[in-house]
Amino acid sequence: MHKPEGPPEFALKETRPNIGAGAVMRDKLSCTYDLVEQMQYLYVRVVKANDLPGKDVTGGVDPYVEVKLGNYKGLTKHFEKKSNPQWNHVFAFSKERIQASVLEVVVKDKDVAVDDFVGRVMFDLNEIPKRVPPDSPLAPQWYRLEDRRGEKAKGELMLAVWMGTQADEAFPDAWHSDAATVGPEAVANIRSKVYLSPKLWYVRVNVIEAQDLVPSDKTRYPEVSVKANLGNQFLRTRASQSKTINPMWNEDLMFVAAEPFEEPLVLTAEDRVGPNKDEILGRCVIPLHNVQRRLDHKPVNTRWFNLEKHVVDEGEKKKEIRFSSRIHLRVCLEGGYHVLDESTHYSSDLRPTAKQLWKPSIGILELGIISAQGLMPMKTRDGRGSTDAYCVAKYGQKWIRTRTIVDSLGPRWNEQYIWEVFDPCTVITVGVYDNGHLHVGEKPGASKDSRIGKVRIRLSTLEADRVYTHSYPLLVLHNSGVKKMGEVHLAVRFTSLSVINMLSMYSQPLLPKMHYIHPLSVIQQDSLRHQAIQIVSMRLSRAEPPLRKEVVEHMLDVDSHMWSMRRSKANFFRITIVLGGLIAFGRWFDQICNWKNPLTTILIHILFIVLVLYPELILPTTFLYFSLIGIWNFRLRPRHPPHMDTRLSHADAAHPDELDEEFDTFPTSRSSDMIRMRYDRLRSIAGKVQTVVGDLATQGERFHNLLSWRDTRATTLFVTFCFIAALVLYVTPFQVVFLLIGFYVLRHPRFRQKHPSAPFNYFKRLPARVDTIL
Repeated sequence: MHKPEGPPEFALKETRPNIGAGAVMRDKLSCTYDLVEQMQYLYVRVVKANDLPGKDVTGGVDPYVEVKLGNYKGLTKHFEKKSNPQWNHVFAFSKERIQASVLEVVVKDKDVAVDDFVGRVMFDLNEIPKRVPPDSPLAPQWYRLEDRRGEKAKGELMLAVWMGTQADEAFPDAWHSDAATVGPEAVANIRSKVYLSPKLWYVRVNVIEAQDLVPSDKTRYPEVSVKANLGNQFLRTRASQSKTINPMWNEDLMFVAAEPFEEPLVLTAEDRVGPNKDEILGRCVIPLHNVQRRLDHKPVNTRWFNLEKHVVDEGEKKKEIRFSSRIHLRVCLEGGYHVLDESTHYSSDLRPTAKQLWKPSIGILELGIISAQGLMPMKTRDGRGSTDAYCVAKYGQKWIRTRTIVDSLGPRWNEQYIWEVFDPCTVITVGVYDNGHLHVGEKPGASKDSRIGKVRIRLSTLEADRVYTHSYPLLVLHNSGVKKMGEVHLAVRFTSLSVINMLSMYSQPLLPKMHYIHPLSVIQQDSLRHQAIQIVSMRLSRAEPPLRKEVVEHMLDVDSHMWSMRRSKANFFRITIVLGGLIAFGRWFDQICNWKNPLTTILIHILFIVLVLYPELILPTTFLYFSLIGIWNFRLRPRHPPHMDTRLSHADAAHPDELDEEFDTFPTSRSSDMIRMRYDRLRSIAGKVQTVVGDLATQGERFHNLLSWRDTRATTLFVTFCFIAALVLYVTPFQVVFLLIGFYVLRHPRFRQKHPSAPFNYFKRLPARVDTIL
């Protein structure tokens, strides 16, 4: 099948980085950290100080530590009036940028004008020990402070100094010399971090009935509905058909909830007393931690809940419990579903919520985020373009965020992460973003992390135990068109733990069984997925450092359901590619029937006669043909993972107005003339779709009218033909009939007529219901 290809600059590039995977000689680091390039760092752990001398008038000291290495300088926070401070702070200096030969650790006293010197410890870089995990961490030691002349001074400093790599456990929490321009308060925003998505549940509320409701106006028939809300989610049943004080609904409402359950489920019985006016007849509050958890399709027990009514008494709100009013519910937490927060087309996790239903893992996915090249400047700093880039990867419930490389258009991360794999038909998503939160004191929400690009890799397209090292183009669609924002360099390895278990997954349902036993409607799935994305983004944005809402929504494709003319064209183009094989076969068969190549047509006649005389060879021959095609295509198999295809996406040929429509807000913010033009264009397209759908309906109705006697003459002809054909087939061997039909279809053009055949003419003359449509 032909695959569209975009411009060369948008292509995937295979690389050969200097990583441990595949090397003949491996050190201890290569065993666990072999998908990235080794980066050497000088680590300095400042633990605490003891017995520091007083420096101000009162005899106190406000100590902090300054770690100096050449032009790089790192600072700890300072303490007020404390001679025995504890910092436990780690500094990491990249060996590539070290130009000095001496490390200087200075204790200073914070002062209003000039900070006072307390003491220092000096280290010769040539004498610093090396450490490679899994070696035990280097134990800190006490060092006596020295004055500027190198003589012993009062006070001690506990330090640990060693040379290590990014595999060191101190690496994620360290202050890096790469981020020397970032203040101590903003360091938390640049650190690497591993996040876990909250555990999501579907909450099913079956509203059955209510009893003994007390409406204020007893002279009218009540129109009662039940409004349910869980956090920011609101749903309502239809108005009960039985307009009495004992209404019935038997209606299901579905919500998404996340552990730990913070919000209760609140149900309110309301009577519609006028247009947009409801009277509250009672409400009940149900804490979710008391709700039964269901793992299969067996129904849970129903329960009656009292409805409480709030009345206003002299301006104060008090609760009046009416035991006579109650509501009948069936509430459960659905553990047998997978709560969709991603599109099913590129989900990274398909397991049910309940851990008891999980199957053992089938493999391990390892990702090495090596570097990025040629990033576009995302902001202006000191009159020049700058980017503070970090990566986010999401697979299953585990999110990872690399450290932010400050002010670099070619950042090198060299960080490696690992995930358990439970299904090979899943996708890992890697995004690159610009950190917009490096300046302390800015208003919350004043700046956002800008998207640079995103990559998806489907695990089923990867060969087991092979390391894929490629540079992926970071493509972003703007109002002006598709733009390459740079390239991200990744190393990926999928390791299978059991080939049999992995192959058996291909016969299993994609989603948990509950999705097929009690399926959710498409509208329900879209609504619940939107709620799940909001919950996940809110929880992760409250972490430290936060994974911003705009980043989570971009990773989860929150806008994938929105209308886009470009995507519609792309999907139509995909259909034509899929049907291209059938169309090519039809053209080939037409050439056979028209004897364009007589030798080929004669061979097809011989094959046809053999298969008719020996019909038991048809299925074996078909399967043998498919297997031979598969074996032949093995040498042409793709050797690289798939990546974003701009031509297939119609991103390189999209009209500017179509892109402007795609990036429009919902509801629209464009002018009325622009909306009118787009509406007319949509009507024109919809008219063509309407015509095609109508033609399909016409052919189906004609087929239905073969035996409906709508056209008595046509039906008489068809019934007579069927009766005669039945008599002929009863007395004539099936193989003879099949041979005659085949020879008729493959007859020479000399015996053909240019006008349509009689059966085709007969079918076109059958009636349809199109003439009864207004």
